[in-house]
Amino acid sequence: MSAPTQLAAERQQVVEACQFLSRSGLVVGTAGNVSIRVGDLVVISPSGVDYEAMSARDVGIHDLDGNAVDAALAPSSELALHLAVYHTTEHTAVVHTHGPASTALSTVVDEVPASHYYSALFGGAVRVAPYATFGTQALADNVTTALRDRTAALMGNHGAVLVGRALPKVLNLVPYLEYICDVQLRAMASGAPVRVLDDDEIAEVGRRLAGYGQQATRG
Repeated sequence: MSAPTQLAAERQQVVEACQFLSRSGLVVGTAGNVSIRVGDLVVISPSGVDYEAMSARDVGIHDLDGNAVDAALAPSSELALHLAVYHTTEHTAVVHTHGPASTALSTVVDEVPASHYYSALFGGAVRVAPYATFGTQALADNVTTALRDRTAALMGNHGAVLVGRALPKVLNLVPYLEYICDVQLRAMASGAPVRVLDDDEIAEVGRRLAGYGQQATRG
């Protein structure tokens, strides 16, 4: 069975993820990108394609060196970033957003402190990677450094990136990252000192959230 046939479901997942980000106001135009790693292959959104018009056929497959395996269109300009994450971690999904709150906060802080306990969802305070031109190896290196022991980072003067083991879970966390960034912005705007939770509390919350949630009964 050919790789394109094997990865049809993953290609469709990428399309639906991009459309979710667009409809949620977490990207502007064709900004942002999404990928899934499957073994030694990477399924990644194409560059400059309208999300609402995107189809699974538009989503390309590349190897871990960035070579096209089955791709009718050029990949996202941030392919290097996605590959860097996959080369340096065990994560198998990457989502890059341009949400208003996370992008705004990336222009004024070097770290998003744990001012809300949802920071525990990402491993603690969210670091801000130093700015580098989009699509460059420098940006990829800065972001992978900021992601060390974290599942999210802001990209200085740019946006945000989230990583994880499964695309649905990563997508579910995108609004939480945007929320803590919005909370921090509003708290800073008040002019009052912002209270920050300590590492022990974030660790405790992380343990509690790890087992949080249950399925609703039906019928």
